[in-house]
Amino acid sequence: MGVRIIKIGGNIIDNPTELSQFLADFSNPEYSGEGYKILVHGGGKSATKMAKSIGLVPQMIDGRRITDAAMLEVVVMIYAGQINKNIVAQLQANHTNAMGFSGADGNLIQSEKRNHPSIDYGFVGDVKKVNIDLLTNLLLSGIVPVFCAITHDGKGQLLNTNADTIASELAIALSKVFDVTLNYCFEKPGVLLDAEDDSTVIATINQELYSKLKAEKAIHSGMIPKLDNCFHSLSKGVQKIKIGHHRMLQNDDSICTTIEL
Repeated sequence: MGVRIIKIGGNIIDNPTELSQFLADFSNPEYSGEGYKILVHGGGKSATKMAKSIGLVPQMIDGRRITDAAMLEVVVMIYAGQINKNIVAQLQANHTNAMGFSGADGNLIQSEKRNHPSIDYGFVGDVKKVNIDLLTNLLLSGIVPVFCAITHDGKGQLLNTNADTIASELAIALSKVFDVTLNYCFEKPGVLLDAEDDSTVIATINQELYSKLKAEKAIHSGMIPKLDNCFHSLSKGVQKIKIGHHRMLQNDDSICTTIEL
């Protein structure tokens, strides 16, 4: 039996109506298909809003958040607390037996603090290990895991970790046991040639085209780490990756972007 890993972004999370509809659909067996499901969520916009409300100035480099000690407190509170538990409660209301996790819970995802030669990202983690045995047992027990973007280093330190990366690393780990499909869902119908024009969806992106579009600055900012994760996942055994609006999960013929090596 396969596993479908679905990552949702901030624009779904920040829209209560959109989130409610997505979670209702996610809980529908006809919508999600047979097999096991894992949900991974971000929440960067909510974290940014909270940070600004208490006088912090969010910093981003190449789509990745700089996380000092004060910002770490905010993202843990928002990601692992407010957003994660709200999603789990709504899934329970839709008769989906979900459980919310950070990487620290059950030592499910262990990371190490990023060591960059020129940029101090602060308390940002790069995933090093996924507890496949426990995760597999959770799935076999009928649990739908809901992961937030917080991991730990095994020494007591929580780390802010890119949610796209978490989805990718979970997919890679589980691909050793299951056929894995990875879906990145956000408010757009796919990766766009023109970010302001939803009709410019790129149907398929391979590594050659990706390099070309990056060089032309047609792909930039937060889409770069997302696509980097996609190609890394495919190279490590993940079977299928799509990016687009969550409507694509209802119909295989829906407009979206398929990532290929």
